[in-house]
Amino acid sequence: MSITPELVDVLPAHKFDEASLLTWLQQTIPGFGTRLDVRQFQGGQSNPTFLLDTDSSQYVLRKKPPGKTLPSAHMVEREYKVMRALSEHTSVPVPNTRALCEDSNVIGTPFYVMDYLEGRIVSHSALRALDRQERLPAHHSAIDTLARLHSV
Repeated sequence: MSITPELVDVLPAHKFDEASLLTWLQQTIPGFGTRLDVRQFQGGQSNPTFLLDTDSSQYVLRKKPPGKTLPSAHMVEREYKVMRALSEHTSVPVPNTRALCEDSNVIGTPFYVMDYLEGRIVSHSALRALDRQERLPAHHSAIDTLARLHSV
């Protein structure tokens, strides 16, 4: 059983103008490069999430879904601001946030970009897939992270 995130081609309902995104990223993130390959993370329940593979690095893009949404739902702007504050002012482990775009003209909805960090999506079934020696450190890591978050 794989417990690493599964990537798929961008789903038809979530397609956006990749050339427009590339132009915006090149103007916003220093040294972004000229090549952009976009794949979508499978799963997730609210905001579509994509892997951006570039000349120099990998990033993650999270965006509001297309179409009409509730005003307080899918607030990627809020996600970005909270993650940035956690990164700058606490020891809570979060990816480095790179940029927030609130201009829907770029790819159709607001979005933000952060560094890609390798890791595992840990669910109950994923924990059962770990051997006994790996389970205890996984539990301790989760507890330590929750304690840091609750100290904010």
